[in-house]
Amino acid sequence: MKKWLYAMVLGLVFSTSTIAQAADKIAVVNVSTIFQQSPQRAVVSKQLENEFKDRASELQSMENDLQIRIQRLQRDGSIMKASERDSLEKSVMVQRETFSTKAQEFEQDNRRRQTEERNKILSCIQDAVKNVATKEGYDVVINADAVAYATNAKDITADVLKQVK
Repeated sequence: MKKWLYAMVLGLVFSTSTIAQAADKIAVVNVSTIFQQSPQRAVVSKQLENEFKDRASELQSMENDLQIRIQRLQRDGSIMKASERDSLEKSVMVQRETFSTKAQEFEQDNRRRQTEERNKILSCIQDAVKNVATKEGYDVVINADAVAYATNAKDITADVLKQVK
């Protein structure tokens, strides 16, 4: 009976020390902070802005032209000849459909490119997290946004941010 009790106490001590050791190898990282402060984010933002600048200005021009035609139709439609009014109405409808299609394509392409570039940056951040965790000997790194409370976890956000920059 004493041996069994001794073995149980010894097992409890070892399991407690193992848990304590495991707690020492857990870190947290705030990925959203790193993403927001990432220099690549600003570069990509400017790059995407330049990439879509021509299409955005074309859409803006189309929208302005469409607004002018709609205002003309509303203002002068009652005094126009029927054939002229019909022609303008058809032109406005065609232009509105063309604008809508181009605007949707623009939004989809822009969203797709932003997602691609965001994923590249997040991949770079993930690589930096792996490097810091390996270098500092952490077994588990958890995103700080997913952690409600952690007492023994070390925050490695600053170290990862240095490596990303």
